[in-house]
Amino acid sequence: MNPDKATKAYLNSQKKLSKKLNIEYELITSKTEKELMDIILKLNKDESVNGIFLAQPLPFDSHKIISYINPKKDIEGITPFNLGNLIYNKSYFLPCTADSIVRILNSFTKLDGKNVAVIGRSVIVGIPVSILLSNKENNATVTICHSHTKNLKDITINSDIVVVAAGVPELLKKDMVKPDSIIIDVGINVENGHIIGDVAEEVKEIAYVTEVPGGVGEITSLILFENLTKTILYK
Repeated sequence: MNPDKATKAYLNSQKKLSKKLNIEYELITSKTEKELMDIILKLNKDESVNGIFLAQPLPFDSHKIISYINPKKDIEGITPFNLGNLIYNKSYFLPCTADSIVRILNSFTKLDGKNVAVIGRSVIVGIPVSILLSNKENNATVTICHSHTKNLKDITINSDIVVVAAGVPELLKKDMVKPDSIIIDVGINVENGHIIGDVAEEVKEIAYVTEVPGGVGEITSLILFENLTKTILYK
């Protein structure tokens, strides 16, 4: 299986960072679902392997494949075990991208009482970030939006914070946000050889927008390797 251009860009940034941190990083590809499951089972048993990261999207049932990953090596925090514990605020590995978003927001604003619109409901970003933002530590009020949401603009323009993780280039326009709002762009899209996000460039004229490339992706990779160090203590 060959990853798409956006995934390749993300994996390349991971590999570069791993070299800087002196971390052994190996990219393994597979051609079939069974081959991928066999690879994961082998890595689970290999004591020299501390962490497993599964690049997505996959051409088959993601839940089935992810369920094979040993939760103690799940440095992305997306196995059913870790995501289930997230609901109880007991996850050892928080989902990396969602954790990255929350850390970025907490670094320069108070989330308590803020209205947040999350565009996208994936189990990697949309759902977990909604849980984290609305928990008792952050106390934001979250609205999850998706492809069936009616009057999306009415929701985003009344939000203090908008998290865009839809995978749709320049989905969020300037007339959809209110001045001085905070926009977290999670999108990684490749168009004409350039990486762009889910937020139109014009939005920066009136709101605070995270950079693409950079921004969420760079923090996510750092958290991924931070979780790698935590596998040593996981018992």
